[in-house]
Amino acid sequence: MTELYRNLIDGELVATAATLDVLNPANKQVVGQVPACGAAELDRAVAAARRAFKSWSKTPVDDRRKVIQAMASVIEAHFEELYRLLTTEQGKPHAQAQFEIGAASAMMNAQSTLSLEEVINEDSPERLSRTRRVPVGVVGGIVPWNFPVLMAVQKIAPAILSGCTIVLKPSPFTPLTTLRIAELIKDIAPAGVVNIITGEDSLGPLITAHPDIDKITFTGSTATGKKIMEGASKDLKRITLELGGNDASIVLPDADVKTVAEQLFWSSFTNAGQICVAAKRIYIHEDIYDEMSAAIADVARTVTVGDGANQGTGVGPIQNKKQFDRVCELIEDAKTNGYKFLVGGDVDPSGSGYYVPITILDNPPEHARIVAEEQFGPVMPLMKFSTDDEVIARANNSDYGLAGAVWTKDTDRGVAIAEQLETGTVWINEFLHLSPFAPFGGHKQSGFGAEYGVEGLKEFTYSQVITVKRDALV
Repeated sequence: MTELYRNLIDGELVATAATLDVLNPANKQVVGQVPACGAAELDRAVAAARRAFKSWSKTPVDDRRKVIQAMASVIEAHFEELYRLLTTEQGKPHAQAQFEIGAASAMMNAQSTLSLEEVINEDSPERLSRTRRVPVGVVGGIVPWNFPVLMAVQKIAPAILSGCTIVLKPSPFTPLTTLRIAELIKDIAPAGVVNIITGEDSLGPLITAHPDIDKITFTGSTATGKKIMEGASKDLKRITLELGGNDASIVLPDADVKTVAEQLFWSSFTNAGQICVAAKRIYIHEDIYDEMSAAIADVARTVTVGDGANQGTGVGPIQNKKQFDRVCELIEDAKTNGYKFLVGGDVDPSGSGYYVPITILDNPPEHARIVAEEQFGPVMPLMKFSTDDEVIARANNSDYGLAGAVWTKDTDRGVAIAEQLETGTVWINEFLHLSPFAPFGGHKQSGFGAEYGVEGLKEFTYSQVITVKRDALV
């Protein structure tokens, strides 16, 4: 019998008459059912969050830290159960699911240590002026399907640390692990501080438009982010948007081919390429292009695509049919246009799961859809370049600006290139590393605001300036 999961509303686990099926993308089988919430359930969750905000916002910050740390501990204590469930609903191999669950608890612990210190603006004989941070209120969090647990906790932890309360909506494709965590943390935070509700995509606009939600934090596509920004503008909700990316990696001619080839491969194909900061375009200097592209293709041939629950799987399925169809469309477009494939390119849409073979293209043109659009799948174009100025211009020729990377033994040259890239994050000789203490956000159409670090914590607060006139007449 399929397990029925419940939502967390006002400290209680709640079911609904209507439910949604959740599929395992490795075999398209139903693995769980979750509540299909609408306006009534949302109203109840928001009302609970509003009631809880009155006392939670006044709770000492050290007590809030302890709540977050207790949540992290319970996630860690159920590590094996959670990572296996995550693979079942999301598709990623066990090793990558283990990373996500471990990173979720570590991220919560790290974020619990952040502080928002008061700033003294003026301390003179005439007056004392200070700026403090006060919580925004009730937060609406909307989470994607690629890293459902990590994205959930990175919204919950800073929200409640700041003194806000939160209503969180997981993706309808991957809600199971988050709802299991909801069950585990039910009695850790006061009722109403953390509420987790599930529903179709139509629940998202209801959250954005809800008059008693003060802030929206969203991770997902740029197209949806624009709709959220438009909806939030009606009552000037605060927003944080972490959106799409078409991230460029630049490989300079002094890069060590054997070492860098494997790292480049995983920078693109981890989680089947379904990462906002994955390498989506790889530019390789012409002096080493042939050798490097052959080495990357050799790595690809050693990696098994399959069910993430099976030992030896390196790349799992695409998480859902909509994304599977989009990736297939991009591959077919490349074939129609006669672009050369180094590896892959043949997809069987009638297979048991949403599997796309590892696919690497050989020097397609800049205008190709496979280069100009974010693939969000196990497809990677490799391109040649000649000069630093040329590759910088090509890397920046995008509406996106989330992340990028430079690979070189000459770190000074790498930094000089990094400083000219129009992205929020640039790695040198590294990939996919995010720190809980450093802000993460996009330039251009890759986002609005920041997550992580003190800058991310501030997103859940207003600044308030209090000025005292000294020796004033009473």
